[in-house]
Amino acid sequence: MAEIQKFLQNSFSLEGLSSDLAEQLSSLARPMKVAAGTILFENGDPGNGCYAVLEGSMKVSILSIEGDEQLLAVLGPGDLVGELALLDGRPRSATVSALKAAQLAFIDKAAFERFADENPAVYRHMLSIVGKRLRQANDVLAARSFLPLPGRVAQTLLQLSETFGKPLDDGRVLIHYKLSQADIANMAGAARENVSRVLNDWKRAGIISRISGYYCLEQPEWLKQAAAL
Repeated sequence: MAEIQKFLQNSFSLEGLSSDLAEQLSSLARPMKVAAGTILFENGDPGNGCYAVLEGSMKVSILSIEGDEQLLAVLGPGDLVGELALLDGRPRSATVSALKAAQLAFIDKAAFERFADENPAVYRHMLSIVGKRLRQANDVLAARSFLPLPGRVAQTLLQLSETFGKPLDDGRVLIHYKLSQADIANMAGAARENVSRVLNDWKRAGIISRISGYYCLEQPEWLKQAAAL
């Protein structure tokens, strides 16, 4: 429970939310473990609550009518998933499954609503979290509409570094999660062969590198400029 409380305090931000509220909020969460490959929920399922990722990693994806998967995001410790269900009550808008064995904390929608109705400050925090996620989704949509392929690949690497990034010396950032070129291509909305050429060009130019199988952003600022609209 202490681990769940620490997560919620970090995720909901204590600015404007008292430690007492954070502690009460943590008491609503139910710990659970899921094995790698477990589908947490699918697109169209009822939105009965949200999940906090404490350990492991989850992927967010959608399937086309033909069965093709589009990877939208990879989430790790410190992320919330399914938080829209706490606010709009609509069915799930994507499928979420465990890439690795994960430890989660589930917050039931009905219990959250009872608590938040008595403590409106919690709703304000949730709206802030949802607003951030919406901005990220808008950035992805704009990138796919207007950015050339290198910009989309740069944006994907930067987004992954926000979740899995480990700062190194000289401003470098290690994405501490092993990704294939196919994973990056899927998130960037491009063919793997084309993404491979971009990544190989950047490795030769010293913009990125590989360290023990992990991607390292050698020049994050260069990538930020490439990802800018």
